[in-house]
Amino acid sequence: MNNASSLASTSHRRRTAVLTTALALPLLTVTACGTTAGTGTPAVTGPASPSTVGTGTSGGTSGTPAQPGTATPRTTAPKTTAPPATTGGTAATRVRTGVYFLHGEKVSPAPRTVTGPATATAAVRALLAGPDHYERAHGRTTAIPSGTRLRSLVVRNHVATVDLTGRYDDGGGSLSMRERLAQVVFTVTRFPTVHKVAFELDGKAVTSFGGEGVVLNGPVGRGDFEDRAPAVLVESPMAGDTVRTPLRVWGSANTFEAQFRLRVTDTAGRTAADVLVRATSGTGTRGTFDVTFPYKAARTGPGLLTAYFLSPKDGRQVTVDTVPLTVNR
Repeated sequence: MNNASSLASTSHRRRTAVLTTALALPLLTVTACGTTAGTGTPAVTGPASPSTVGTGTSGGTSGTPAQPGTATPRTTAPKTTAPPATTGGTAATRVRTGVYFLHGEKVSPAPRTVTGPATATAAVRALLAGPDHYERAHGRTTAIPSGTRLRSLVVRNHVATVDLTGRYDDGGGSLSMRERLAQVVFTVTRFPTVHKVAFELDGKAVTSFGGEGVVLNGPVGRGDFEDRAPAVLVESPMAGDTVRTPLRVWGSANTFEAQFRLRVTDTAGRTAADVLVRATSGTGTRGTFDVTFPYKAARTGPGLLTAYFLSPKDGRQVTVDTVPLTVNR
């Protein structure tokens, strides 16, 4: 009897243990799932950096109004106004981007609002339409022949394949050919998801462009057209923008020792601000910059943002580029 009682008791304890374990398993599973969701690091989507030219790294400095030779840098992250380039979908959105015309013989962005989801396609079509009256009055031109049409644009693996009509390579010398190629490349690579551009004409891949035979062995990026970018490329603000203090300016630069200056002139022709800027790199390598500084304008009206540097040889002012603005007091 004692042995039978002992066996019965042992059997009862085992059944209880099994039942307890079975009930506990769902609780452990829920706790594990909760722990994974609660302690995991969520994906954070931050502002995208503007496409850079050459090998400059993403980043920049922020300065305050300074006398020549002084600055108060602060590291920030450049942002872009353009969303990822898309070529399909159904959601229609209006987004602000930039298309690149020519100021002198260098590319210069002008603002455009395009309708998505095919934002890159819309941007190229806006580029092909040419500069508006305001932009032409401020020296913006285009090397792209009138009548050029976009047949298609497809983005895959960070490469945009742009198919244009044969009119695109008509006329002009080697400089004009490089300018019109650069205009498309800079416009499309403003979208952070596009790194390079492959060209087609009337559906056929281009390996030698125009009568001058500009070689295109494969997709090309901004670094392939460094000669068509000004020493200081202001990506924002763009021509015709309305600004207010404090003013944020970002872009890329390739200047001696990565230094240059930005000056804001108000409608009275007075200097509202003049700051020293240091890009992330320079002296043969293009870096990026992102600065925010206050200005003091006499009154609201047409103004000018001037990018310039002082010659390391004789100290004279060398104007790199100018951006016409409406400056708020």
